[in-house]
Amino acid sequence: MDVLVIGGNRFVGWLLGFRLLAAGHQVTLLNRGRLADPFGGRVDRIVADRTSRDLDRLLQGRRFDAVVDLAAFTGEDGRRASQLFAGCGHYVMVSTGQVYLVREEAPRPAREEDYDGRVMGRPPDPADIADWEYGLGKRACEDALAEAHAASGFPATRVRIPMVNGERDYHRRLETYLWRLVDGGPVILPDGGEHRVRHVYGGEVARFLAELLGRTETFGKAYNVAQHETPTLAELMAILRHHLGSRADVVAIPSEKIRAAGLEPLRLSPYSGRWMSFLDPSRAHAELGFRHEALEIYLGKIVASFLAHPPSDRPEGYARRDIERALAAPGVGPTA
Repeated sequence: MDVLVIGGNRFVGWLLGFRLLAAGHQVTLLNRGRLADPFGGRVDRIVADRTSRDLDRLLQGRRFDAVVDLAAFTGEDGRRASQLFAGCGHYVMVSTGQVYLVREEAPRPAREEDYDGRVMGRPPDPADIADWEYGLGKRACEDALAEAHAASGFPATRVRIPMVNGERDYHRRLETYLWRLVDGGPVILPDGGEHRVRHVYGGEVARFLAELLGRTETFGKAYNVAQHETPTLAELMAILRHHLGSRADVVAIPSEKIRAAGLEPLRLSPYSGRWMSFLDPSRAHAELGFRHEALEIYLGKIVASFLAHPPSDRPEGYARRDIERALAAPGVGPTA
């Protein structure tokens, strides 16, 4: 196949690119060219901003067997994609579980059929606006693609993913916990970390996308992709402690107390926020036979990579580690 990957100049995009190349596909990358990629001469490149009108000229005469769009964020992105790639064999948009979170009374776990429903109004807390707008934008993009499929048979498939864990996560979310587990602790879990989490491994997202291409039965549909396991955040910490051989204490502290100490709970524990989707991946299992790699196995891979090649700096928020330790000191003791 001749595959165009839009965006994809780091993390999941790199994993997808290598998987496509290993399978013998011809790969073209379309992005703004601001970041180097590791593919050398093995891929073609189109340097462009997808919102530029110049993109039409750059794509003129090009037809792709498949397009994987990792950078579609708005309704306009979806409408334009359905026009630019009307002749492609298969268009796959990578969406997000936040399309459910902006729905009023969205269930947990969310299934694909839970997408429809009234969308919540603008949140009163300014801290929620960016996530709310992100979810609305992705919904608008999905709606545009669904409309194009209904109107003209545009061969689009939408893939919804939750928080992504992986060795090259530039958001450094899981790494936030790993540094605290290896530095002697403690690890603070706001409000105890008793909520359940269901994430996805970056390598499995890349595998799913690569195996999805050309499957006509998916046209016009959406699929959730996520791990099977649903540990509490505290249980997730126990798994990481085991892989690291860490004896660091995991301490439950109320969010209010953390803020009173001048710290931001999400800087200490990125998986403690409200904007973290919880998806049901049953449709991908039942219709496509997709099975996600076991949580214990993929976390072991991430930990091994972290220990073998620790980053030279620390994630955002680590600079105030001394305040965390002082906050946790009066009640130190493992809760996980």
